[in-house]
Parts: sequence; C-alpha cells; structure tokens
Amino acid sequence: MPFVIYVLGLAVFALGTSEFMLSGLLPAIAADLHVSIPHAGLLTSSFAVGMVVGAPVLAAATRRLPRRSALLGFLAVFALCHAAGALTGDFTVLLATRVVSALAMAGFWAVASGTAVAMVAPGARARVMAVLVGGTSLACVAGVPAGAVLGQLWGWRAAFWAVAALTLLSVAAIAALLPARDAAPADAGLRAELRDLTRPPLLLSYTVNALVQGATFCTFTYLAPLVTETAGLAEGWVPVLLVLFGGGATLGITIGGRVTDAHPRTVLVCGAVALTGGWTLLALTAGNPVALVALVFVQGMLAFGLAPALTSRTFALATGAPTLAGGFVTAAFNVGNTLGPWLGGLAIDAGWGFRSPVWVSIALMLAALAAIAAAREVSRV
Repeated sequence: MPFVIYVLGLAVFALGTSEFMLSGLLPAIAADLHVSIPHAGLLTSSFAVGMVVGAPVLAAATRRLPRRSALLGFLAVFALCHAAGALTGDFTVLLATRVVSALAMAGFWAVASGTAVAMVAPGARARVMAVLVGGTSLACVAGVPAGAVLGQLWGWRAAFWAVAALTLLSVAAIAALLPARDAAPADAGLRAELRDLTRPPLLLSYTVNALVQGATFCTFTYLAPLVTETAGLAEGWVPVLLVLFGGGATLGITIGGRVTDAHPRTVLVCGAVALTGGWTLLALTAGNPVALVALVFVQGMLAFGLAPALTSRTFALATGAPTLAGGFVTAAFNVGNTLGPWLGGLAIDAGWGFRSPVWVSIALMLAALAAIAAAREVSRV
C-alpha cells in the first residue's frame, strides 16, 4: 500500500479530532465567549450540517482540479480556520470558522477517499478505506482526550492551535509525497456521474451507510448518562469507556479492512446482523456494569469493522462516478452522524430514559438490514 495513504490517514486524524473534540471544550468556550452552553452547541450542529452539504457540493466543484491541489487547498483552509478560531473573541466569528472548517473537511474527505481508492487495485479498496476511517477512530481514542487535556491545561484555544499545527504537518507531507502528475482524476462529466450515483443500488448503499452510522452515534453520543445513570458507575468511568469504544473501533477497522476485500458481502451481512444483536444485548443489560463495559468494546469493534465494507461497496458500484463517489459516501456517513444523536435525544426528551437511545439504535439497524435485503433483490433484477 502506498505510504501516502497513511499520510492521508494522518490528515483525517487531525480533522476528526477537530470534529469531535468540542464535546470536552464546550463549557470552557461558552464561559470565555459569554454564551450559554446550549448556544455553544451550535458549533457542533453547524459542523455536522456543513459536512453533509459540503461533501457532494465540493466534490462536484473541484472534480476537474488535480487531486493534490484540491487536497492541499482544503487542508490549508482548515488550518487557517482553526488559527482564526483560536484568535477570535467573538462567538459569531468562531461559528463561521466552524462552518467553513466543516466544508473544508467534507471536501477533503470526498477527494481523499477517491484518491486513495484510485491508487490501489480493486481488491485492496477496503484496506485503503480502513486506513482513512482509522484516522477517525484514532481521533476518538487519542485526539479527543488530548484536546480535552490541552483545554484543561492551557485553555480551549490551545486545542485549536494543536489541530492547526497537525493539519499543516499533513499539508507538508502530502505536498512532498503525492505527485501532482498522478493526481488528476478522470472527468466523466457531472451529469453522467450524477446519473450513475442515483441508481437504486447506490441509493440503497448510501441508505445502509447512513442507518448504520446513525445507530452507532445514537448510542455513542449518550454513552455518558448510560454509564452513570443506567449502570450506576462513577463519572470517572466515562473517559475509560470512551477510550475502550475507540480501542474496539480501531481493532474492528483493522480486521474489517483485511477481511472485507476477500469476503465483502459476508462481512456486510454478518456484521450488520451481529451489530444489531449487540445493540439488543446492550439494551437489555445496560444496567449491569460488567456487561456494559464488555459490550462497549464489542460494539465499537463491530460498528467500525463494518465501515470499510460500507464505503468500499459504494466505490465498487460507482465505477461511472470516479470524482463524486467520495462526496456522496461522506455525506451519507454524516447524515447518520446527525440523524442518530437527534433521534436519541428525542427519545430521552420523551421520558423514555437514558437506555432509550440504544433501542433507537436497534430500530435503525433493523432498517439497515431491510435496506441490505432490498439491495440484494435489486442486484438480481
């Protein structure tokens, strides 16, 4: 596998750290910029919306640019936004930098995934996507806790400066290792690519991706109250379980990336069934601390172990859309990231308790299994 793919994974680590680190920084940001914590929460929701909208739009807008130029441009904008965010004392300005950062991250993800897949043989697509998605899981394991520590020691702005520095390091590495002459994608024409990407098999593929991610982040977002209120563990266990979930995710991506290339359909179907069973078991046993600890690791492994299968399947189907496929995959992923926590929050607000997001995850996975079955029927037609 080309070394530059691991460099792209490093960039994803920097971007993923920024996306998730605000969960530990919001109180400090709210106090410093004199806004309420719910108001500061707009920094998170606006980022998610920017990711969903930005991925397909920017993939289309930059499809004729050399991939190297597009990647470097997106990372440069991302780094500048974090520097501006670290310097500002105005919440509106910080909010604007988060929106632009999300657009840049979405564009980078869309182009990077297409670039990485194009650099290897079809039989290695899942392993390539495992490296990229692995950057996100490592961000959860290491980047987010590190950002929280920096925020506690030197203030929330230090975490923003650290992300900017890591992003610039990625810029230098990509500029040195990704040849410009090999970085221009084929242009199949925007209308032709959109026609290819809206075929029923691909629409079902996006749907499965969004539902699986929604199920994962529905429970993951509300893991803290599940740990403290439902299982009765002390607050000190929350970061331990977050790291445990991330450790399982990293292991799952590693295994999933290797196995998927050889058995893509088996991994997709069996993994989705196992993930559904795991959420069901967690919903039934969440009050047992031992079961909760074990299942958090297992579910992290299963959820992220499916990610290479979900993304590589889309690229395998989207052979007529070499530049836009990555944008649609990224948008589907982030639709799930937005939908799941929202539905979980509705369940909690309805008075169904902190175990209810796990039941929502089960419902989303059942819908994903139905979409997988529908995709199989469509492929037979």
